[in-house]
Amino acid sequence: MSSDSREIARKVLAIEAAAVAGLVDQLDEGFDRAVELLRTVTGRVVCTGMGKSGLVLRKVAATLSSTGTPALFLHPAEAIHGDLGMLGEGDVVLAASFSGRTDELVRLVEILKRLGVPLIVMTGNPESPLARHADIHLKVAIDQEACPLDLAPTASTTATLALGDALAMALLEAKGFSREDFARLHPGGGLGRKLLKVHEVMHRGEELPRVLPAASMRDAIYEMSRKRLGVTAVVDDDGRLVGCITDGDLRRLLASDEELLRRTAGERMTASPLTIDGGELASAALHVMEERRITSLFVCAPGGLLEGVVHLHDLWGLELF
Repeated sequence: MSSDSREIARKVLAIEAAAVAGLVDQLDEGFDRAVELLRTVTGRVVCTGMGKSGLVLRKVAATLSSTGTPALFLHPAEAIHGDLGMLGEGDVVLAASFSGRTDELVRLVEILKRLGVPLIVMTGNPESPLARHADIHLKVAIDQEACPLDLAPTASTTATLALGDALAMALLEAKGFSREDFARLHPGGGLGRKLLKVHEVMHRGEELPRVLPAASMRDAIYEMSRKRLGVTAVVDDDGRLVGCITDGDLRRLLASDEELLRRTAGERMTASPLTIDGGELASAALHVMEERRITSLFVCAPGGLLEGVVHLHDLWGLELF
């Protein structure tokens, strides 16, 4: 029984792989036109389909949205019963039906034509009503379904999904969508964390410990304790970083300078501390701190203006690697 099951699986996978590979020769200028239409859409891409095609188009809508093209799924049956209000000015409809004859979609096409909404259709039949009435038809023909009964949509839905992915990826390239853009749309994902910039994770404003060079060491210690980062920046009157004092500095100074509390921050600071630009990746800041064995890194704008500080423990918690 197990060998029979594996043989069925091999046949299914081979048929579906052939269905996807067969799309390559079906690509024509209609695909280019579809990408250009979707690239210039001022509204959203409204994806629609019935049954298994509807499930595929839900995924296509999610892929488009995650790669910089606002998209949503509209159920065609619900659309003709009141949900047409989901369509807005500047929208484009992307529909899928392997037969090209799905009643609910054919009825929806009539309404879209009246509303003047552009329609892109993916079907396996270029002579079908949906293909004929679409503004752009994308052919998704297959030789056979992978279902032994030739009933359940299998290879056809796989091919439709693959063509939807091809559209989304071509559109991504056409728009110049970058890894950084992707990360902004996936802030909770692993890639989003890896592409965080220093300015997104640094302590700033009232969280940022800083004193003037004339401040007493007593005030500097108080500032370090209050901000709880184990360090304080020393800045001039214009807010430019001129030095820093760390917990480690304090331990060494207390052991060697009995008059430490009588000194000023400027007298006992470490001058010209290591800094990083806020536009650098947080992972780069983590690399610098681990390589230099320091726990804090100051963030400065060009000219030395202090903007923030990033702490090692904050970055460890992000799981950047």
